[in-house]
Amino acid sequence: MMNRIFGALIVVSIVCAIMTGRLEDVSNAILSGATEAIQLVFSLFGMMCFWTGMMKIADKGGATTLLAKFLSPAIGYLFPDYKKSGRAIKTICMNLVANFLGLGNAATPIGITAMKEMQREKQLKGVADNSMVMFVVFNTASVQLIPTSMAVLRKAHGSVSPFDVMPAVWISSIAALAVGITVAKILEKRKKSLG
Repeated sequence: MMNRIFGALIVVSIVCAIMTGRLEDVSNAILSGATEAIQLVFSLFGMMCFWTGMMKIADKGGATTLLAKFLSPAIGYLFPDYKKSGRAIKTICMNLVANFLGLGNAATPIGITAMKEMQREKQLKGVADNSMVMFVVFNTASVQLIPTSMAVLRKAHGSVSPFDVMPAVWISSIAALAVGITVAKILEKRKKSLG
């Protein structure tokens, strides 16, 4: 679906450029955009590799198990359908830590693994339970204590102090998460009351 939307946008842009006589501007924008995209990928690549490796080390070293125990009261409330010492909770914790560190791209593979573990533990196929929905809410509105990806992007675009947005990130991500959890819990109760 998204491929069709982007394809349509490209076609409309080229047609508009031809009609307005600005095809050269579009060509230049395409070439400069491709160059900037490659530069952006390389600026993010090192940081993503570092933090993904750190997450693997934390998992192998048992840090995620300790973190799961520390976060167990909150996680038990938000994800009550899963064993506290199970693999699903452990990968959920790893994903939360990656999001706390602002590693959206590094958190994605861990999030996919967590969702697979949740499906495996509950033996669900093609259906999301309430805890899976809550997990998606957490990933969508991820609270970022250290907005690493954003800081790298800001630095790559010339920001003198790339971390000065931290208070705004904290406020907006905490507010988004609070709203998301509230709505998910309201809908969960409504679904139970409807049968």
